[in-house]
Amino acid sequence: MEYQTILYEVENGIALIRLNRPKSLNALNHELIGELGAVFDRIGSDDAIGAVILTGSEKAFAAGADIKEIVEIASPVAAHSFVSRIHVVFDKIERLTKPVIAAVSGFALGGGCELALVCDIRIASESAIFGLPEIKIGVIPGGGGTQRLPRLVGLGRAKELLFSGDSIDAMEAYRIGLANKVVPVDSLLNEARKTAEKFIAQPGFALRILKMLVNDGINMDLRSALAHERRSFEVLFSTEDRKEGMQAFIEKRKPIYKGK
Repeated sequence: MEYQTILYEVENGIALIRLNRPKSLNALNHELIGELGAVFDRIGSDDAIGAVILTGSEKAFAAGADIKEIVEIASPVAAHSFVSRIHVVFDKIERLTKPVIAAVSGFALGGGCELALVCDIRIASESAIFGLPEIKIGVIPGGGGTQRLPRLVGLGRAKELLFSGDSIDAMEAYRIGLANKVVPVDSLLNEARKTAEKFIAQPGFALRILKMLVNDGINMDLRSALAHERRSFEVLFSTEDRKEGMQAFIEKRKPIYKGK
């Protein structure tokens, strides 16, 4: 399948998606959102892919939603349609059973920041700028930013960023927990690949269970989440990878996992 707004490749079990609207700093428009949904469907059905890297250009990960489309929204009904479509695709990315790593360089603002938030890990280059500036034009983040940001960095820090609309640099993002690590610009993709390789070396089914547990559990009360964890722990004792992992540990050798 050919894409118009993204570049897509797969190498050694790692899918690389590069947002590719350079003239608009990778602003998220209707076409790009649709292609993201399509490519994540493709990745979800491909068992040969174990992890995903989502990135943009050196200058911009994604500089927000495309303002040319936003100004055309003339009613609450149209706004509902616009934002619902984004939610469907962002939820799809968040709930993908494979790890998704955002490699962020340059601007990650508005919808671009929200796109980074739906990824499991955020690796930032030293030039990365994060922010949710929607309040400055009389609206609010509509792609999950009001809910995902507080869950990631805490209520106080999230409210400060949301209420002010101010941006923060990579080191501040790292300090508050928005970014997992900060690396030089020219090391960004290499670091993302190393992280992806570390993840796909793990037993695949157990990794999927882990992601599911964390994503589901944060929205449960503690007792229900612990029960969910307990049942998942029990299920993993029926897998070949569990047997291989424990046997390899006993034999002091590197395990050979098959995702079963």
